[in-house]
Amino acid sequence: MVAVITGASSGIGRATALEFARKGHDVVLASRFQAGLEQVVKACEQLGARALAVPTDVAVEEEVLLLAARARDAFGSFDVWVNNAAVGLFGHFEEIPMEDIRQLLEINLFGYIYGARAALRQFRTQGHGTLINVSSMVAKVGQPFSVPYSISKFGIRGMSISLAQELADAPDIHVCCVLPAVIDTPIFQHAGNYMGKAIKAPEPVIPAKRVASTIYKLTKHPKEEVTVGNMSRMMRFQRLVTPALLFDKYMQQMIAKNHFKQEPSGPYRGNLYEPITNWNRVNGGWIPDKSKQEENGALKTVTALAGLVFTGLAIGSALLADKGR
Repeated sequence: MVAVITGASSGIGRATALEFARKGHDVVLASRFQAGLEQVVKACEQLGARALAVPTDVAVEEEVLLLAARARDAFGSFDVWVNNAAVGLFGHFEEIPMEDIRQLLEINLFGYIYGARAALRQFRTQGHGTLINVSSMVAKVGQPFSVPYSISKFGIRGMSISLAQELADAPDIHVCCVLPAVIDTPIFQHAGNYMGKAIKAPEPVIPAKRVASTIYKLTKHPKEEVTVGNMSRMMRFQRLVTPALLFDKYMQQMIAKNHFKQEPSGPYRGNLYEPITNWNRVNGGWIPDKSKQEENGALKTVTALAGLVFTGLAIGSALLADKGR
């Protein structure tokens, strides 16, 4: 099996490349940062896999088409395409520069569109293949203070569902969408920021290798949509059972409190336009004590969301009682 993976120099992409290599599969790795890619190539080769680095800006369709061509030239074809490259952007929606919003969408959404088109042309030709799009739990519940990112992730999920429908008559071509919760990657160090406060990862945070493992499993047992992390599943449930106004207020307060530090931060474009050459590794350092963090984070999440469920049900009951009067 040959897999093409975008955003492979750090975070989920890097973890996924190592997961495929560890299983003995060849990988074609893409990102804008060539030196970071070369590091991953060496790590994959040490695991016994063949690996090819193809510096690629996914916001440029010609470069994505060249990535597919390089994969075919090196390995004859490819069986899996993982759309993963993404950037983050925080701030009050009306205060974020429009050019930055447009740039995020060029990478996060159009980059996936270009990748999907290149992959599906190959899959149609050979009669099989798996396209895996990495979206986010925000595509189910939304997220304040990162509206452009949320727009892109909703778009990715919509594209995935619609493509799966379009390919319903091609049983050996699969389109899968992955919806991770908060993952321990450098995306928060790399993100653009106009909030006036430094960014942090809101708890609970889970390791990137869990997403990588899920992506690999989809190549063996494809599913149209899969979540990663209890937080993703719980937030989805909470959005369904809680009155919208109550849920929206909770999300605003939770993100404002848990996604930003108290220390100030000036306007910062992050890696929107150029790759950042540090923090190019799998993790972002957001899980200093894994076992303790998972235990405490899970407990906090269950407690907070259980409270919201009961509050929502209480409000619903009160409304029903009021209607009955």
